[in-house]
Amino acid sequence: MTADLAIVQVSIFLAMAAVFVPFPGRSAAEGLYFLRSYYLGVLFPLSILFSIVNSLAGLYTRVRNWATSPCLWRAASSATIAFVLVFMIASRCPHFEGFPLRGWMIFAVLAVLGTAGIRLLKHLLFEHEVQSRMGEEAVLVVGGAGYIGSIVARKLLKKGYRVRILDSLIYGSSAIDEILTNPRLEFVRGDCRNIQDVVKAMKDVRSVVHLAAIVGDPACDRDHKTALQINYAATRMMIEIAKGERVRRFVFASSCSVYGASEEVMTETSQPHPISVYAETKVDSEDALLAAATETFHPTVLRFATIFGLSPRPRFDLVVNLLTAKARQEKLVTIFNGEQWRPFLHVSDAASAVVKMLETPVRIVGGQVYNVGDSRLNYTLTQIADKIRQVFPETRVEHVDNSDRRSYRVSFAKIQGQLGFTCSKTIEDGILELKAAFEQGAILDYRYPLYSNLKYLQQHGSPLQTDELGEQVMAALAQKPSMNEGVVESLSASA
Repeated sequence: MTADLAIVQVSIFLAMAAVFVPFPGRSAAEGLYFLRSYYLGVLFPLSILFSIVNSLAGLYTRVRNWATSPCLWRAASSATIAFVLVFMIASRCPHFEGFPLRGWMIFAVLAVLGTAGIRLLKHLLFEHEVQSRMGEEAVLVVGGAGYIGSIVARKLLKKGYRVRILDSLIYGSSAIDEILTNPRLEFVRGDCRNIQDVVKAMKDVRSVVHLAAIVGDPACDRDHKTALQINYAATRMMIEIAKGERVRRFVFASSCSVYGASEEVMTETSQPHPISVYAETKVDSEDALLAAATETFHPTVLRFATIFGLSPRPRFDLVVNLLTAKARQEKLVTIFNGEQWRPFLHVSDAASAVVKMLETPVRIVGGQVYNVGDSRLNYTLTQIADKIRQVFPETRVEHVDNSDRRSYRVSFAKIQGQLGFTCSKTIEDGILELKAAFEQGAILDYRYPLYSNLKYLQQHGSPLQTDELGEQVMAALAQKPSMNEGVVESLSASA
């Protein structure tokens, strides 16, 4: 705010100088009158309008954390509005009518460019700080070979980060094969339930992205024990190890499915109502993370909307992807309870949200929960079918009722208002990129078991815990926290 006020004052003085200086015959007395009448009498008091308008525009709060382009646009717009108000008020002052139009134009240009320019400088300096941090510390992506993680790893590498991936490769390594040779990437093959693997992966790391999970209600229902271990107990173990290794940021992938079924638009303060094992493990992990927050450990929970879109590890057990594949290959889609609402999120936007959290100051995102998505992507399943038919017009749609009545809409005002995050990909984008993948032969048959978490686990079985110590840790941490105080600390010391 001080910098903005200084910029406005300099802009006023330069504008007045441009008007007064070209006339050398003017006396010092005239100059003092000019200064007293125009500046002290009118422009200086009115300059406070810049601070007021900038505050209302959020330049000193939420907009500070926006991406560069929208932040600069908001700053320039705010300064323009403030100038117009100053001009309208000053022009009505009787002794101000003689101020030349040239002076007003110079004032406007300098004030707008200065307000935006100071923020551009800040962003450039911040980028330099981030670049310096990239070379010093690696970001650990747990589950980095998965549907979302393989894109997160690529985005971080593209930005210049050092990346370490911890993954047991349940679904193979094809999603990360092409980046394994990147000199800034380190791959650790290991199990997030294995205490030695996690300690090794977290060494010298200050930021962790936790994406590892048995994802989806059907896959979790197949084996409750494994789902509980990987989705909840492993999270509790990682919390303690992260604190011991002095990890500062911990970004956790949760899900909007924690809201269950509701007729209301759900916000981050809405009470979760999990109605599946998968959602229950996410809620329990959220609670454990937020309870563990300290001045040096900053967890951030991301409740992702229903994901769709193409990834290096394709999935066709997700509603948009599955319906698109069936429309393309079978020309028939079946919609169960088509009036159910769902929030949707492209997998690339989900990965971008993770990167956004890593690059936003921890004083803002630490200890926070964010719904990740975009209000423009709240759709009923019938509306999704209609969009698919626009791309595949020969598709026949069958509507069927069943017992699944889950329906929820979600507000994404918090992540947009605080961080300026919006989605760049639409449902149509996701449908078209999947269509192109089929046409180019990148995907031959969507029914291939590797493309479905449930089918793959049914065919190959649940991932086994082969470490005896890890099995003990998981058995202890799968219980309520009060029943196993200090378990991780003692086992970590013995490891």
